[in-house]
Amino acid sequence: MKWLSKDQALTRLSLKNPVHFLALGFGSGLAAKAPGTFGTIAAIPLYLLMAPLPFAWYLGLTLVSVFAGFYICGKAAHDMGVHDHGAIVWDEVAGLLITMIAAPAGWIWLLVGFGLFRFFDIIKPWPIRWLDAKVEGGFGIMIDDVLAGVFAFICLQGLVWCVS
Repeated sequence: MKWLSKDQALTRLSLKNPVHFLALGFGSGLAAKAPGTFGTIAAIPLYLLMAPLPFAWYLGLTLVSVFAGFYICGKAAHDMGVHDHGAIVWDEVAGLLITMIAAPAGWIWLLVGFGLFRFFDIIKPWPIRWLDAKVEGGFGIMIDDVLAGVFAFICLQGLVWCVS
């Protein structure tokens, strides 16, 4: 299948392993092109399941996704023998959940949040790029996307404020 990555490092992972399954964003990270974007897309159903929850529950589950991500991403990277392999996209899942904290309901806000998160994740303004280059392990894999999610969250909330 042309849309799946043929990277040899991926042969060291198994979708049957729950940690690998999550690290690969439910399999979305196996996309040959733009796995980060596909990982963010894979986060949308999870967000839609969490969005109706009370704020405290949403925030708690988002924090769990971040802290669990330190282990999930670090373990998958270790098992692959590659730090921050593109197929590891749990960080994108957590980043979108951060972006969408307290976002208003509606597809337009989800699309704007998605676009903002992808923008900050791809452009990596300071200090995101610095952290991405300097910090190792599961924390290093996660921190740039956590910060991209925070930047996108701030911008999204600013837009919400402007239109309300």
